[in-house]
Amino acid sequence: MRTHIIQIHPVTRDNWEQALQISLHENQTHLVPNVTEALAYAYIKPWDEALDPYVLQKEGKIIGFFYVSYTPESTDNYWIGGFQIDKSVQGQGMGKQALRAVIDYIMQKHPLCHVISLTVERDNHIAQRLYTGLSFVSENQTNSDDEVIYRLEVK
Repeated sequence: MRTHIIQIHPVTRDNWEQALQISLHENQTHLVPNVTEALAYAYIKPWDEALDPYVLQKEGKIIGFFYVSYTPESTDNYWIGGFQIDKSVQGQGMGKQALRAVIDYIMQKHPLCHVISLTVERDNHIAQRLYTGLSFVSENQTNSDDEVIYRLEVK
């Protein structure tokens, strides 16, 4: 496993208020659920049996957020959602470093995982380039929200 400058921590009672401070540029807010919505998903679990929210940290500062929605013990039902990098550190390669750390984290925490999936808004070309640059492949399918599904085979 690689060593990352980005650390991943579960959202807890100690950091949730900091997580809520993550903000995006105005033209990005429609692309991902905000942290408040994502924390509600963690409580409600609308898609799978489990949904775990995490913060991304660099040098002790929270710089991003994501969640993993999954079916425990499955091999192919692990979804990255709500992936976002705070606008204050965008454009510095944090997205790529963070996504590498997320992939490694999922593989470590869920050793049965063979496939990681995510969805992307059709017009989010920056995210699509990020994902394909890290070997995610478009399935040329969409979900019920008309978002494009990408998958990464990890084993």
